[in-house]
Amino acid sequence: MKNKWVLVTGGAGFIGSEFSRLLVKRGYNVIVVDKLTYAGDLARLEIILSHYSKKFIFYKVDICHYKMMESIFKKYNPPIVVHFAAQTHVDSSIISPKPFLKTNVLGTAILLDLARRYSIRKFIHISTDEVYGEIWKGKFFEDSPLNPASPYAVSKASCDILIKSYIRTYQFPAVIVRPSNTYGPWQHPEKFIPFSIYKVLNNKKISLYGRGTNVREWLYVSDCALAIKSVMEKGRVSKIYNVGSGVTKSNIEVAKVILKLLGKSQDFIEFVDDRPGHDLRYCLESSQIKNLGWLPKVSFSDGIKNTVSWYKNNYKWLEKKARYLEVYWKESSLK
Repeated sequence: MKNKWVLVTGGAGFIGSEFSRLLVKRGYNVIVVDKLTYAGDLARLEIILSHYSKKFIFYKVDICHYKMMESIFKKYNPPIVVHFAAQTHVDSSIISPKPFLKTNVLGTAILLDLARRYSIRKFIHISTDEVYGEIWKGKFFEDSPLNPASPYAVSKASCDILIKSYIRTYQFPAVIVRPSNTYGPWQHPEKFIPFSIYKVLNNKKISLYGRGTNVREWLYVSDCALAIKSVMEKGRVSKIYNVGSGVTKSNIEVAKVILKLLGKSQDFIEFVDDRPGHDLRYCLESSQIKNLGWLPKVSFSDGIKNTVSWYKNNYKWLEKKARYLEVYWKESSLK
């Protein structure tokens, strides 16, 4: 398979770029398709462009553009598609659900149709733990009922259901991966950890929804990419794989760690009105992915240290992204 092309949608995004870098370094040929919205950035792929150019091709294409996507399938006939491309920010989906339904649902439908027509060997869809909704105690299994709360989560759950229908109706060779909250270098500051780091670096307080008690399972980005690679190479078609680190922490716990690493007191925490439909807790049962030989390698302690250090060393990139975000939030009256 390493002589064939793997098609990665959304490969200039946060997790998609980590996965693309991993594949190329492990000897795969990679085609990245990315629309390059505010969340995509070719800087994330610079190492591939400069050192692995013969094993890498990039197309700036919207996955919702059927004819352009079809031309890529026709030219390369990739045996594997790994589908990251999506609108992902929950707050933005609450403001305006339509782009999430278009990109996430329609875009996935187009990819499924083309992948089926061109007889791919495996289609890997990157979903999210948010499709399950919240769980006050215990863990979600892969067959737990879907109960999405936000428009973003609904759009991803819709994709999962559509894919399951393709598996049953057409015997389509798809796999669904549901990672927990992923963090690390290169994450856009619309997300909690990088935006908190940005605010503290600017001597501003970290804003927490409600009382900051919402709990997430935190997964370092390199571990997430390795899990998806394991599914690509060894995962069984028609299966769903949860990917969790086993490390659950509340938002206020994470905020306190960030403040400690940046030498600030807990006075740099403020509480704001809670987000509509805010899930209290996520936690995944991940034995299925572990059966493939995957285990998380990066502890939360090391991962958050690496993350804070990276943003400090790459502050110009962080600032550029955050300033755009602040303008957007101001215009949306969400600041």
